[in-house]
Amino acid sequence: MSVKVTIDGIAIEVEPGTSILNAARQIGGDIVPPAMCYYSKLKDSGGKCRTCLVKVSKGSEKDPRPMPKLVASCRTAVMDGMEVQNITSPEVIEARKGIVEMLLVNHPLDCPICDQAGECHLQDLGFEHGAVKTRYEFDRRTFEKIDIGDKIQLHMTRCILCYRCVFVADQITDHRIHGILNRGDHSEISTYIQHAVDNDFSGNVIDVCPVGALTDKTFRFKNRVWFTKPVEAHRDCDHPKCNGKVTLWYKGEEVLRVTARKDQYGEVEEFICNTCRFDKKKTSDWVIEGPRKVSNKSVISSNHYDFIPLPVVKTDPYLIEANKEQFERDTRL
Repeated sequence: MSVKVTIDGIAIEVEPGTSILNAARQIGGDIVPPAMCYYSKLKDSGGKCRTCLVKVSKGSEKDPRPMPKLVASCRTAVMDGMEVQNITSPEVIEARKGIVEMLLVNHPLDCPICDQAGECHLQDLGFEHGAVKTRYEFDRRTFEKIDIGDKIQLHMTRCILCYRCVFVADQITDHRIHGILNRGDHSEISTYIQHAVDNDFSGNVIDVCPVGALTDKTFRFKNRVWFTKPVEAHRDCDHPKCNGKVTLWYKGEEVLRVTARKDQYGEVEEFICNTCRFDKKKTSDWVIEGPRKVSNKSVISSNHYDFIPLPVVKTDPYLIEANKEQFERDTRL
């Protein structure tokens, strides 16, 4: 038994109970709504950031009336005959623009010095849907940076309260120390009296953070992500819950950081332990599988990733000379 849903004019049949967002992901392409708080690997996530709002122009075959308001696609299940508008709805585009503006009310525009730059979902969202100029005239709220463990630094000023790190601690670790303190515009992610987050899987809060609020202290300010080369590798990890499959980020022959592997939506495929993440930063510790495939839309792929010269370049002496610098740069990086 399956249900039929049409999203931006494209029909697809999915399992009952599938959310509109996941139905759109099965179609793929530009019609997939952005998601800042939803994480398919984390139970009960979603429904907070509202970036995935869509318009339901037809409820179902039984009740074709449109839904009166935009709905969060990550929390709304499809119904048979439902018709949804995402990028084809001016109302959705305008609402998303307002949501981005709200997310940036307190978020500092410090992308040039932020380690998340180049991998930041809020950067992508701001580029695609943000306004040219902010209307906010008041001082942004600020917080002191705190260490929540010897390997993780929390920069709460950048946090957008997506709760992903809280869900990770709840669902894949033995106990959770950090959480949401206070209420309203005073809400913040923190720990009481700065308790250390020191369980075996605590480093995964770094990978699930969509912005630069939770950063790897062993990688902070060492390099820009687009100057590194991601390589997939694995090892026989002793931890029973860790499969040892990771992405190594190289600069030359040095491994600058280790992260869990992520899918096309930036979500971790399988969580890894802290030993793999923080303690194994030598090539000899790993079995190298090969370069990680990176979307050509990502800044990480810019100019130096899987570079293959066009046939015309290979045969034209003038173009070979003109591209000599590019070839050398590709080899060096």
